[in-house]
Amino acid sequence: MSQSEKTEESSRILDAIRAKRERRTAHVGDIAGLEASLIADIEAFDLNEAERQARREQLASLGGMSNAALAFPEIVPSGAVRNLDRRPAGGQGDGGQDPQTIVEGSSLLGQLRRQAAVRQRELHTELAERSASNNALEQTLKYMFFYLHDLVQQLNIVKPAIPRDYTAAGDVVFQDLVWQEGFADYRTQSQSAGAMVELVTLSYQLAAPVTFTIEREGPGVERLRTALFDYGLQFSCKEFKNERSYVERAEFQVNGQVAVSARWKADFANGNVILESRNLERLGSNTQAIRPDAVDQALLDEFGRLVLGLPNRFRELARRKTA
Repeated sequence: MSQSEKTEESSRILDAIRAKRERRTAHVGDIAGLEASLIADIEAFDLNEAERQARREQLASLGGMSNAALAFPEIVPSGAVRNLDRRPAGGQGDGGQDPQTIVEGSSLLGQLRRQAAVRQRELHTELAERSASNNALEQTLKYMFFYLHDLVQQLNIVKPAIPRDYTAAGDVVFQDLVWQEGFADYRTQSQSAGAMVELVTLSYQLAAPVTFTIEREGPGVERLRTALFDYGLQFSCKEFKNERSYVERAEFQVNGQVAVSARWKADFANGNVILESRNLERLGSNTQAIRPDAVDQALLDEFGRLVLGLPNRFRELARRKTA
C-alpha cells in the first residue's frame, strides 16, 4: 500500500472514531435528561390521590355510578392516624369555623373535661392512699414476724408451763399443759402482685401428761366427733354397734395435746390486720380485726403474755382506735 493510501485510510478511521464519540455523548445527555424527568415525575406523584381516583373509576365501572368524579369517603385502616387540616375549606372569608374553636367552645366537652380532671385527681389520691396503707400493713407484719420469731426461739428452750385450762365436750379439761415446740413463719404475695408480706403465722404445741376417755351414745357420738375435729385434737374412736350395724355408743380416747395457731393476715382492701386464732385462749376459733397503727411494742408484749397464759390486756389494746 502506498503512502497516500495509508494516509487516506488513517483519515477515515479518525473520522469514524470522532463520529462514534459524538453519538455516544448525545446518548449520555439524553439519558441524563430522562432520569431528571422521571425523578421530577416521581416527586410530583400523589399516591393517595391516585388511589382515590382508581377507586372512583372502579366503582363507576361496576354500574350505577356513571360519574367517575363523584367523591366518596376515604376508608382509613383501623389504628391509622390522620392529620386533619383545621383550616376552613373556603378560607376565613366564607364564614367557616375552625374545628379547634368548636371543640374549645363546647359546653358539654368543657364539662366532661372538668369531670375527667377531677376524677384523675381522685384516682391519684386513692392510689397514693392505698400505697401508703399497703406499706403500713407490710411493715406491721414484718415487725410482728421478727417479734414472734424471737419469742418462739426463747420458749422452745425454756418450755414453760402454761397455766391455762382447756375444756372439751363439757367434761374433758386439759390442765398442767407444757410448751412443747413453736414455729413462726411468713408468706409473701406473688411477684406480679407486689411481693408484699401478706401473712404471718405462729403455731405451737402444748401437752398434758394425761389421756382422756369419753363415752357418748346415739347422736352424741357424731356431735363429739365433729367437735374434736374442729378443735384439732388427736383422738381415736371405738364404736359399738347393734345387730343392725347402728352405732349405739362409742368410746373416744383423746390425747393430752393441744395445737394452737395464730394467723395475722393483711386485709389490703380495708387496711386492717386480721387475727385468726385457734385454741389460743380456749378451744375453738376466733377472728378479730386490728388497725395496723395499734400494733406496737405494748400490744405485742401483751400478746406474748396471752400465749403464756398470763394476765394480759391484749384484747383491750387490740380494740384501740387511733386517729
